[in-house]
Amino acid sequence: MILNRFLFRRFLAATAVVLLIICGVIFSITFVEKLPNSADVLDAMKLSFFALMDYVPLFLPLAIFMGTLMAYYNLTRRSELVIVASSGFSPYQVMRPMLVAAGIIGCLTSMVLNPYTVRVSNNHLDPSKLALIDDAIWLRGDTDKDILTLRAENMQSNQDQIIFSNATLFRQAPNFKLVERIEAKTVTLSDGKLQSDRVRIFDATSRPKNLGKWSVATKLTPRVVLDKYLRPDQVSFWQLPRFIQEMRGIGVNPRGHQTHFWTLLLMPLSLVAMVVLGAAFSQTHQRRGHRFGSKFSIGIAVSFALYFTMNMFATMGTSGALPTLLAVLAPPLIIIAAAGTFIVSYDTI
Repeated sequence: MILNRFLFRRFLAATAVVLLIICGVIFSITFVEKLPNSADVLDAMKLSFFALMDYVPLFLPLAIFMGTLMAYYNLTRRSELVIVASSGFSPYQVMRPMLVAAGIIGCLTSMVLNPYTVRVSNNHLDPSKLALIDDAIWLRGDTDKDILTLRAENMQSNQDQIIFSNATLFRQAPNFKLVERIEAKTVTLSDGKLQSDRVRIFDATSRPKNLGKWSVATKLTPRVVLDKYLRPDQVSFWQLPRFIQEMRGIGVNPRGHQTHFWTLLLMPLSLVAMVVLGAAFSQTHQRRGHRFGSKFSIGIAVSFALYFTMNMFATMGTSGALPTLLAVLAPPLIIIAAAGTFIVSYDTI
């Protein structure tokens, strides 16, 4: 237990150093970008911090890999790894506390950091960040007497209201019979009401009728509209299952959200895979002077290649070329199998 706690702390310390360096670089770059458009320095720092939280899940596997390399390097340089090995620890026993730490970090990232980041970022939603359906805004809601379906080419958020551009509304009776079609250049949604200054209405006779003022009560709210078009990374880990079911209910393909959900759920496994990969790159029989620089450089190149490979698998899952679970699960399992085989082969030489 003493050795396990020792290795656990060394790994966390090395990973924390790597995370601080990466976060510092990203925060500095983001701060310089946000500063010209911010009211003051504190506002720019706040926006930079929120942007940094969005990037953490992206570079966390790389940080875990680099932290593993640094932890093994420090242990080898100080001959501590030799002492641990002489006490009877195998390479897998040395790696076990690091695997536990990586799993804990992955769970905290998915279950705590992701919901917090989503909650903060969703307070500043912009329609330009939303995922549209067939390059258009489609909404459906009930009124007091009938069913209303809206299609718009664009929308803009303005405080507590949403303005739809080039909108077409279809009013249907409870038996889904089309009652009338309404066309307008702009339609405003606010206070549970859709309204426009000028509309053209086509009734059952197909004769157009121009109106100056038009409004109808609806149960839709600006927040409901924005939530419906959230991208996968704008939905909390805890809300994704319900969100996916709602997307299926309105006939929208939820593959992107499913892939993101499996990515968050299997985040601990992905971080564990990066620890195993880092341990494989850190295997050496030399106590001092081993070529850490070259191994570190090769490891970084390999981790970037794996990052793009994992993104490629995720894209295949989103497009339907692979099942979403397989697209997320296959890369870490392949990494663990390949790196684990190398560690066993190296240890038996």
